Amino acid sequence: MQRLRCRSQFERLLATPAAARTPHFALHCGAGDADTLCVGAVTPKRWARRAVTRNAIRRQIYATGAAQSALPAGMYLVRLRAMFAPAQFPSASSPALRRAVRAELLALWQRAATRLGSAAP
Repeated sequence: MQRLRCRSQFERLLATPAAARTPHFALHCGAGDADTLCVGAVTPKRWARRAVTRNAIRRQIYATGAAQSALPAGMYLVRLRAMFAPAQFPSASSPALRRAVRAELLALWQRAATRLGSAAP
């Protein structure tokens, strides 16, 4: 797995409609330049105020993305689109928040794998 690095890659993927959604995340996908899986993460300050929370979510996105072998090669961008309730997760990097984020990301990747199947993105 490689990471998306260029601004143009992020902009191109954000211009596509979301291929899969969960309550807090959206997954955008597109054809890649090589035969590898490239993953990017967008965690806006609007939805995760603390840097420690944004970085923890970003690490979970890359960790779950690296484990995806069912997806065809291409570029995938996971975007945080809603805030996790601060009343439910008061700590910025609590184990409960990590578990909730990981479970939702795994569901997102599963939906994408089901939708895309073996077809190219």
